[in-house]
Amino acid sequence: MSVSLRKARTIIRKTLEKGREMDLKPLSVVVLDAGGHVIAFEREDGAAPGRFAIAHGKAYGSVMLGMAGTAQMQRAEAQAYFMAAVNGVYGGQVVPVPGGVLLRDRKGAVIGAVGATGDTSDNDAAAAMAGIEAAGLTGET
Repeated sequence: MSVSLRKARTIIRKTLEKGREMDLKPLSVVVLDAGGHVIAFEREDGAAPGRFAIAHGKAYGSVMLGMAGTAQMQRAEAQAYFMAAVNGVYGGQVVPVPGGVLLRDRKGAVIGAVGATGDTSDNDAAAAMAGIEAAGLTGET
């Protein structure tokens, strides 16, 4: 199973809707496939232009490590040298905080990731999960 463009667009649309419902700051959302390639991205009006790199880094670290943003942050806190090394391996593209959400199929295999940014990391993750669930997929924060 992979994430279709249609599902990616649904995830983004519903994530942004949830962000507005929660009265969050303007969000930026990216959906990656299992190889870390961008399927879709949107940045709300008013979101900082550098938010693509942050959203991408949250999702990229999740898919490349098979570890959601919350687990990455815990690992970074426990073993900072490990996450520093990982970031070196991946050219500084990993942002190890909540808001990077793994997408899994019914058997638990990673099929992609979502990166959301713009508000607090926990709020970003909550909005992303709402988008993922609305698309009928399973997310892991």
